[in-house]
Amino acid sequence: MQKSTIATLLAAPVLVLGLSACVSSLPSAEYDRITAEVVKASFQDKGIAKVDRLVQDDANRECAAADVAGKPIDEKVAKAIEEAEMKTVKWPSDGKFLGDWKEGEKIAQSGRGLTWTDNEKTVNGGNCYNCHQITKEEISFGTLGPSLYNYGKLRGVSDPNSPASKAIVEYTWGKMWNSRAYNACSQMPRAGHKGILNEQQLKHVMALLLDPNSPVNK
Repeated sequence: MQKSTIATLLAAPVLVLGLSACVSSLPSAEYDRITAEVVKASFQDKGIAKVDRLVQDDANRECAAADVAGKPIDEKVAKAIEEAEMKTVKWPSDGKFLGDWKEGEKIAQSGRGLTWTDNEKTVNGGNCYNCHQITKEEISFGTLGPSLYNYGKLRGVSDPNSPASKAIVEYTWGKMWNSRAYNACSQMPRAGHKGILNEQQLKHVMALLLDPNSPVNK
């Protein structure tokens, strides 16, 4: 860590304490500015992790503000975010949505990638089990997101290539590519839009969720 960064971090608590008597009258925007400066000073580029990760897009900024205010995001703002995010969704270049569910399971299990200890050659994982139950065989999974066990089966997808399955297949792809196209303040990572997973990896996860032969649907 650079000396200037250490000095800033050490000085920050003192500065905050010293200003505590006078900042109480500051507008909230000024609080936000001061906080942003302190946070920015504590980060630096390291490996593939760059400080540009601190830059919020419109969706992050509006949803964070609503969360701080303790109220739902304005409906018009939410709709505008969803419309803008929907435009970022890129559909499969060859028109095929499903890959190999076995590869999809490996991706769902992996939490690797995009940290400062990784490099450009690191194969990113989806870390799906961190938030979802997916197969009944996996006993370690998060509950932040809904269970995805029997995802395709519960939605009547017996043949992912049939016209009857088209709506669910396209929704699932779009949701994984950019979840905020469907829910402005979704906490689900925008796997495709943010380059977390590539097209082929997304196809494999799609197969995990929708292939009738996948353990998800057994």
